[in-house]
Amino acid sequence: MEAVLRLLRGEELDALSRDLGVTAATLSSWRDEFLAAGQSGLKSKASPEPEDKAQDLKALIGELTIDNECLKALLRKHEERDPLAFRRSKP
Repeated sequence: MEAVLRLLRGEELDALSRDLGVTAATLSSWRDEFLAAGQSGLKSKASPEPEDKAQDLKALIGELTIDNECLKALLRKHEERDPLAFRRSKP
């Protein structure tokens, strides 16, 4: 990987080949494989389809609505037991 990064940073292929004792063809092959793997890695991390995201958001809204209704029901029960507990005094 370090050899490929050195190539990508601009070092000459022939000089790097001599420095590392590896053929220029091998270095070129490593670079090409590295770049191809990088491209495929970026493709696999594509953002979700808008329809999938919309479906996820609808599910979240449904869950939050249910939670909200449950909390309202609990508050009503608590107010029935002590009606003055949650009333604000008006100035």
